[in-house]
Parts: sequence; structure tokens; C-alpha cells
Amino acid sequence: MNVGKTLFAQIMEYVPWKTFGRIIDRHAGDAGVRTLSCADLFRVMAFAQLTWRESLRDIEVCLAANQTKLFHMGMKGVPARSTLSDALNLRDWRIYHALAMRLIQRARSLYARDALNIDLDATVYALDATTIDLCLSLFDWAPFRTTKAAVKMHTLLDLRGSIPAFIHISDGKMHEVNVLDILPIEAGAFYVMDRGYLDFARLYKMHQAGAFFVTRAKRGMDARRVYSAPTHRDTGVICDQTIALNGFYTAQDYPEHLRRIRFKDPESGRTLVFLTNNTSLPALTIAALYKNRWQVELFFKWIKQHLRIKRFLGTSENAVKTQIWCAVSTYVLIAIVKKELHLDASLYTFLQILSVSVFEKTQISCALQPDTPLPETPISSNQLNLFTF
Repeated sequence: MNVGKTLFAQIMEYVPWKTFGRIIDRHAGDAGVRTLSCADLFRVMAFAQLTWRESLRDIEVCLAANQTKLFHMGMKGVPARSTLSDALNLRDWRIYHALAMRLIQRARSLYARDALNIDLDATVYALDATTIDLCLSLFDWAPFRTTKAAVKMHTLLDLRGSIPAFIHISDGKMHEVNVLDILPIEAGAFYVMDRGYLDFARLYKMHQAGAFFVTRAKRGMDARRVYSAPTHRDTGVICDQTIALNGFYTAQDYPEHLRRIRFKDPESGRTLVFLTNNTSLPALTIAALYKNRWQVELFFKWIKQHLRIKRFLGTSENAVKTQIWCAVSTYVLIAIVKKELHLDASLYTFLQILSVSVFEKTQISCALQPDTPLPETPISSNQLNLFTF
């Protein structure tokens, strides 16, 4: 008897299937496909992400054990390992990239009104990259070191809701600063980066686009002080200066003035030097913006621990990118469901419950409710005692 939809089916309802169908048609993704369509592959990969499946055999066995419930997943049958392997290698990864970007667009609109822990009415992004190590003999298309392969996941994270606004997947040799050449720049937004992205020519292009950046200065930077603003050292701000670059090439790369803030962290005692092109915000706000950059590090740690992107189901470039984009889509999809249903549970709790109950036929909000403990049965006064004292 049908008593409702499974949790997995309820999650899949938030996928924009009509838009996904148009994306598939645009890339001719289902041309010549007979057994496992692009949409079915996404369902299987989302199932593997939510239930922590580690291999193609693991996916096949788990689906076969629940064969009678596959209809409620929107699937016709259990795909064989060879079929899954072929699909990962042959289905264009750009299809799942486009789906992820569509979901990201929807999630960002949902989280746009979330408050930052900084009094700032502007979009704030944190930019960083993480490296996923691979075996060079299997992933020879992603060279990194002499005996090691890797892919890099360059991520621009919207700090409202921790939603990735831009992701670029490259081989391990691509330096982080090169991603600034392909990064979409939004006028009026703040881009917070570590000093690995300090390239004055690229930062000047960002300045000309009307965006603001906050980064750290490198040691030995050749610059001269133009003006010093008054500061209160008891707040941790040692100096707030307007500077000009002295180097012949750096002065050509960035011909305008920069703002340099030297800040001593009262908690760790470290002294940090920040560079920014914003001249209106208080120095403490600039320091707080850079402190919030740590959220992108937490994002990388979270997805590596709770999504399947460290062990891959295929060795080709298409298979790896397909798996990563399906993982990103699953993460953003869960964030959308959480916001749409106004759930108080964290993403970690949500994923943990889904991992063991995707086939349960209950409402999502009910599945996240803790079980009510059964009342203790009172002992009858007529019950005889086995031991008498």
C-alpha cells in the first residue's frame, strides 16, 4: 500500500527537472542512450552521495537490495556496474555543471537575506582552492608533482549561507592566482583572499570593475606611505595607511593608491597586514572581513568529510568532473530543501538522517524530529517479587 513518498523522492522534487531536460537537450546528452539517461545517472549519483556509497559495486548491491523501491526513486531498474562506468565516462560533465549552477542560483536567492556577522550591506565572497590528491598512474590527465596527480577545486564562496557562487576544476598544476582571469566580477561586492592571490595587475582589473578586495601583504613589499589615518591601538589596529607602490613594474600594474592596515590579533598575538582598495570601511571591519575568509576553509573540510569527492568511481577526466559536480549539486540541493522547509537542523544532521532513511516514507520535517521516548510502564502492585528480603 502506498502511504506516501520516500525521503529520496521528496528531495528529488526540488530538482528543476524541466530546466535539467533543456540542459540535456542542449548538449545532446541522451542521444543514442538506451539504458541509463543523464537524469537517471544524476539520481544514482545523488543516491550514492546521500548514502555514502564508495564504489560501483557498492551502488549496484545497495540498489539491488531495495529493488522494489526503485520505482519511487524514478528509476526503472538496477543499473549494472558496467553501465554506470560507461555513463560516467560518456555523459558530458558540462550537463551536471550547468545543473549545479542553476541550483546555486536558486540557493543564493534563498539565502540572500541572511545576515552576516558583520554590519555590512554588501555581498561578501571568500576565494580559495583545495587540492584533491590522485594516483598519477590512473589519473595521468591531471599532473601535479613528479609522482603525484591531483585536481584543484577553485571556489568562490558566498558567505551568506556558505553557498559556492563559482567553482572551477583544474589539474593540480594550475596556480590559484590564475583563476582571477576567469572569475566573474560583481561590482560593489567584496572579495576576500589570502596572499596567494596577490597579483597587482589582476587586482587592478578587479578595482576597475568596481569591486573591492581584501587580502594580505607579502613580506618585503616595496611601498611608501602617503597618508596615515588616526587609530586606537587598544582595538588592535596598529596603523591605517594610504600607500603607493614603489616597484617599477608593480607601480605600472597598480598605478593608484592602496590602503594598508596593520592589525594585531588580541587572541593569537599575531600581527597581520591587510591590503584593500576600500577606503570607507573602518579598519576593524576590514580585519573582520578577512577573519570570515576562514568559512571557505570550513566549507572545503565539510565537503571532503561528508561528500564522496576523495574516492572516485571512474578514472577519466569526464568521470571525475561528473562526480564532483553531482556532489556539489547534492550539497546545494540539501541547502535548498533546508531553507525552503525552514528546517532548524544543520546540514550535517540532515545528511546523517538521510544516509540511513532515504527509503522511509515519511515527511522530511517529521524525519528530522527526535523520537518521542515511550512512557515507562508502571509496575503493578500485584506483581510478585522474585527476591524477598
